[in-house]
Amino acid sequence: MLVEDKILPKEINDLYQDLVEGSYQKLNEREKEIIKESLIIAYNAHDGQLRKSGEPYIYHPLGVAKIVGHDIGLDCDSIAAAILHDVVEDTKVTIKDINKVLGKNIGKIVDGLTKISIISKKKDYSVQAENYRRMLLTLHNDIRVILIKIADRLHNMRTVEYLNDIKKEKIASESLYIYAPLAHRVGLFNLKNEIEDLSLKTMNPKVYNSIKNKFDKSQESQEKYIESFKNLIIKSLDNQKIKYEIKGRNKSIYSINNKMQTKNISFDEVYDRFAIRIIYESSKKDEKFIAWKIYSIISDHFTPNPARFKDWITYPKVNGYEALHLTVVGPENRWVEIQIRSERMDEIAEKGYAAHYNYKHGETKQKEVDIWLNKLQDVLIDDSQHAIDFVEDFKLNFYSEEIYVFTPQGDLKSLKSGSTALDFAFHVHTDIGIKTRGAKVNGKLVPLSHILRSGDQVDIMTSDNVKPTVNWLDFVVTSKAKSKIKSSLNIEKKKISIEGKQILRRKLKQYRIKLDDKISGYMMKFFKINASNDLYYNVGTGKIDNKQIKQFVSDYNSSFIGFIRRRIGSNNKKVDKISESDHSIKFDKLIFGKDQELLKYSMANCCDPIPGDPVFGFVSVNDGIKVHKKDCPNSISLRSNYAYRIISAKWIDSQSHEFNTKISLTGIDDVGIISQIASTISDSMNVNMNKLSFESNDGVFVGNISLEVKNKVILNKLLNSLKKIDGIEKVSRN
Repeated sequence: MLVEDKILPKEINDLYQDLVEGSYQKLNEREKEIIKESLIIAYNAHDGQLRKSGEPYIYHPLGVAKIVGHDIGLDCDSIAAAILHDVVEDTKVTIKDINKVLGKNIGKIVDGLTKISIISKKKDYSVQAENYRRMLLTLHNDIRVILIKIADRLHNMRTVEYLNDIKKEKIASESLYIYAPLAHRVGLFNLKNEIEDLSLKTMNPKVYNSIKNKFDKSQESQEKYIESFKNLIIKSLDNQKIKYEIKGRNKSIYSINNKMQTKNISFDEVYDRFAIRIIYESSKKDEKFIAWKIYSIISDHFTPNPARFKDWITYPKVNGYEALHLTVVGPENRWVEIQIRSERMDEIAEKGYAAHYNYKHGETKQKEVDIWLNKLQDVLIDDSQHAIDFVEDFKLNFYSEEIYVFTPQGDLKSLKSGSTALDFAFHVHTDIGIKTRGAKVNGKLVPLSHILRSGDQVDIMTSDNVKPTVNWLDFVVTSKAKSKIKSSLNIEKKKISIEGKQILRRKLKQYRIKLDDKISGYMMKFFKINASNDLYYNVGTGKIDNKQIKQFVSDYNSSFIGFIRRRIGSNNKKVDKISESDHSIKFDKLIFGKDQELLKYSMANCCDPIPGDPVFGFVSVNDGIKVHKKDCPNSISLRSNYAYRIISAKWIDSQSHEFNTKISLTGIDDVGIISQIASTISDSMNVNMNKLSFESNDGVFVGNISLEVKNKVILNKLLNSLKKIDGIEKVSRN
């Protein structure tokens, strides 16, 4: 029997006691027994298994269960499933065993948590994306699967330091790419912030530690500021007999760094580094009334910024979040964000909507959770699209802000910010979206690409003769609209592709060439097309005509294609290994992988790496190895979806290349400053200036310069020299 040995070691039993006693939901004796039985099963199943840290593996599922029970506040079944989340994948225990001992409810959750086992061999297949897809598609069946998955990822991030660098960066990238947006959307803001902070700590520890140290140093002054704020409003709140608590909350280190990067400002220039939260007691009926009463009191004492006000009580977020947010000019004339929420609202914000309703209040609130889940389900409409597109659409939709618009009947609809009239049509119903021929916003005829704003009333006009066009994809932003348009277009494209294949077969037959997979492959290379269906579609639409087919035949018969194939093959051949002794301080060539091999590569245009930059290699399908900076905007997506194509890269010494980069400057527009800048660059060794542009506005200039440099050391010396010029405020690399 799986639970015949009911004796647990003291340290494990102590962790069990801490788990059940600290559970957010009160557990009865039977529920405690179920959790203990699940722990015994997991302890025996994982016996002998160790984590990379060297500790017994059972510490991991116990850590996940603690996050599930304490931080998210889920029920007994969820805690038990969290303890068992790896047993089916990593041990001999089966779902059937779990069903027999603990019941089908727990077994169903564990089954949803089990990763896919069949891995395709296709080159363009992303195992990670397929895993995400399977996880996300369980959302509507049982939200607990996803909540436990988030807890699992958070615990892995807490112990990620024991892994090698490649593995660490992969997990951190995945966490930022999918798990942080996911936690955001299901309302687990604390977990989302911790995942983001730990990811930053893993991928860029210098930046993380720098901001953390500055936070630590400013903690005392922050507490004094919150106290001074409280003292100004306490009397007014007390006079209204409002029961409340006022506390401060630091913004996450990740969000602070994001703001510093996007706005190109220093830590000291980020004025909203923390928020003040007012949490009040109230019945559900009086929540809104008291919230606005508190708002009125605050606005009597401080001047609010009307552009920074959010009413999420009247219009809650899709994830269930409710609160009033306002930004005021506080003590010392500093901007400060204030969040006003009831105890119930605060509980949802801390634990998540699903945990609060579905599993605290049971079936009585099931309807509210179902409405919430149905809203989330809109981003999971099309489970047939490519896994990576599926995940990307999901991620983008889950991080988006919301707008609220009305139907002609007065019904309120929520859409992601930036949605168009056509997005609205698909949101109302797929059939309406497919047949849309026009739209009226607030009674006026507008293009289908018209971007909606909160408060708009939208009337959609339809026609049975209308069909979606490719252009529609250019101005829809919601996942549902995109997937339905693509689906409609694909049906039409498939018909044309079938016709095109028959046409191509007849044309090639005239030249005594049989159309098969090999010939299709040659033609795809010749016409630079990635898929055979696209080839046939282009023939069917006439994009590839008789003249072009004749050119292909001529080249094929002259063996030119064979020559190209040999050339492509030779580009991927390995060259001699290089030893550590060949390294020097001049870095302008790369070696790849554990064996430190010299391979053919090219620089990615998205981030323009130069020697000295921390980089990695990405093995593309058509263009060989592409080298990206580790902080490239596409790095997270590549590492998350195509970890198996990532290879380590390291700079070595060579004098054979120069690299392009761009710098920007801002400063006071004094006479002769442009000449000084140009002179400083000209005087720098091994630096060539390709392009220079300056704009001046009211005495302030902004300059952009394109350079050729040997490596990062030379570039940094130049940047430091430019910073010393009188009148220059900022110099940065683009």
